[in-house]
Amino acid sequence: MEFVTKKYYFVTNLVLLFLFSIAIIPLYSGLPPGIFSSPFNAFFKGNQSNVNVTGYQDELEEALSKASTKDNTVIITVANKAYVEPHNDQYPTMFDIFLEGFWVGEKIRNLLDHLLVVSMDQTAYDRCLFNRLNCYRLVTEGVDFAEEKLYMSEGFIKMMWARTGLLVDVLKRGYNFIFTDMDIIWLRDPFPILLGPEGVMLNETDDLQISTDRFNNDPRSIDNAINTGFYHIRSNNKTITLLETWYDRRRISNTTKEQDALRRLIWEGIIRRLGLKVRFLDTLYFSGFCQNSRDVKSVVTVHSNCCWSIGAKVSDLAIVLRDWRMSMKFRDPAANSSEFQWSPHDFCRKAREKPPQV
Repeated sequence: MEFVTKKYYFVTNLVLLFLFSIAIIPLYSGLPPGIFSSPFNAFFKGNQSNVNVTGYQDELEEALSKASTKDNTVIITVANKAYVEPHNDQYPTMFDIFLEGFWVGEKIRNLLDHLLVVSMDQTAYDRCLFNRLNCYRLVTEGVDFAEEKLYMSEGFIKMMWARTGLLVDVLKRGYNFIFTDMDIIWLRDPFPILLGPEGVMLNETDDLQISTDRFNNDPRSIDNAINTGFYHIRSNNKTITLLETWYDRRRISNTTKEQDALRRLIWEGIIRRLGLKVRFLDTLYFSGFCQNSRDVKSVVTVHSNCCWSIGAKVSDLAIVLRDWRMSMKFRDPAANSSEFQWSPHDFCRKAREKPPQV
């Protein structure tokens, strides 16, 4: 009789447990993914094609941690479909040009280990994964960032602010970073210029080092024309406040791009108010189409700034890569590099003469 009673209670409890499990399934299914962790999540995350940035699984932290250097520094770029697919069905793509710089540049292939590609759409994310890079999918609800965003168009401005919002988050997590536009060719390692030879941190007091369209020969002058396409920033309370203030400026006008908003903040005295140490980078090293580097022995990056369309940028950047390959004899220590001349950026010049409708 006792055995029958125990068996009865066992079966009853089993039935109740089963009914309770069924009852909570709808509740569990409505929770955000990742709230209940599993040792298998890490495996399945690696095979997910769509990253939900609002979920409890922190894919951004995982991506940053994987790409960062020992001192928590990451190189970050942003891609969308227009950058990873051929323009007018013609190769190479902007993404191809960008990666080619790391291949033909001087001893910088290893820097790809620390590059994080932030993808604004699924096509860019898939292409990033195909190239076996560190990839992160930024999801912005209700906004399509896949197509080309013409300079100063509404879509262009929204995309620039979206990336700035992400970079605020990165800085708050304690990561230093170099942000680089994808329309920049890297030819040498920038860290010896930014941090000092062999990474000895000669410039460890600089909070922000930012590129310029045209350099006025004074690295501390706020009259330099800044370009937010390339900058190095350290994570600390002052820089976090700077980026938060910068990002808040998007609320003032929906027709102001983030670069102009930061320039305005600098003119208004935010550097002095926050006690920031800012260095404006010399175009001798961090050059562009607005102002070419004066010395091929010194150039670190080439930015296709002062150019309005992807097609023109790709065409002229391809010529920059050709010039670089042909410059080998001028880069010899004993050579007279003043004899080297960059080719004119004719495709971008023509694009400027007929600016796109926005």
